[in-house]
Amino acid sequence: MVSNAPESRAVLATLITDKPVKKTAYQVKGVFMRHYPDLDIIPMLDGKYRDRYLYPRVQVKVLNEQIYIIGVGDGSDCVLQLIDKISTLDFGNITFEVNDKNIIDMTDQFQQSDQLIHYRFVTPWVALNQTTSRKYRALNNSERVSFLNKLLGQNIVFIAKELGVDLEDKVFTKVNLSSLFPKPVDENNWGAFSGEFSANFNLPNYIGLGNGITRGYGAIYGLFNPQDFHFGEGSLAVNPGNKDAESDQMSVESELNGINVDDVPKSRRKSLNQKRKQNRRFSKKLLSGEFDIEENVPDAGRERELGGKGDNKKLEDEEPNYNTATYHKKQHKI
Repeated sequence: MVSNAPESRAVLATLITDKPVKKTAYQVKGVFMRHYPDLDIIPMLDGKYRDRYLYPRVQVKVLNEQIYIIGVGDGSDCVLQLIDKISTLDFGNITFEVNDKNIIDMTDQFQQSDQLIHYRFVTPWVALNQTTSRKYRALNNSERVSFLNKLLGQNIVFIAKELGVDLEDKVFTKVNLSSLFPKPVDENNWGAFSGEFSANFNLPNYIGLGNGITRGYGAIYGLFNPQDFHFGEGSLAVNPGNKDAESDQMSVESELNGINVDDVPKSRRKSLNQKRKQNRRFSKKLLSGEFDIEENVPDAGRERELGGKGDNKKLEDEEPNYNTATYHKKQHKI
């Protein structure tokens, strides 16, 4: 059942297996779908709820050869239900015994804080899709770091809106990246970055930000206790005496920037009938292939976005739905 209340709960489950898991997140999800087809979590894994939940409520990661399952809001109980059933993971060519399960049930997540909280990306943050990559290439270095910081703030505000969180103030962010040169990701020409960031927003460990969340990208980990940060005369500031030593190795740091809820385009949920109709107005994805955040493109710019003449030519910005059962069948090769 979908609740109208803010989804401030999160569950983090870690599976302790008898040997290292050298599998992808898609392969792990494939095992779940194959062996537990009747559980409530399955529609959250196979894409059936994609239009209901624009931000994935269940996320599976394989980090350091260990499986992490994160349930957000309505996905929390679904994760607990799955964890209760799992004793082995049979991939066909190899079987893992689950020796232990570590479960952290968190409340009061996804809330604004009056202090900055510091996070690190433990998997690459795919900030740029094809649309934003073109914009990014046209900027100078100073503008690029500001652009990325704004995208990060929009990522967080989008999650808050999607989870029904009422933002009373701006979400402030400050990125600290290892490089301004994006690392290409897969066949989509997405651009990924490594580094850290600070925000006045409480996020659970290992959830994803940006593009490619269902593939494990953009996973974060909180580095500090919020008490290490404080407000400074009308703005948020980091206490320099408490910076992690590794932070000094980051080479690109932005200014602190605030994002209003109105700065993030309205997300759209489309029915099947709407998707089948030929839209008079054309739309392109702005922030994330996972989020379906869109902005309208005037009809006059349609031919240019299509790359020339021809109504049947595919838009460059369109991305395959990596959260469908069809795609899973292709990916879950054991």
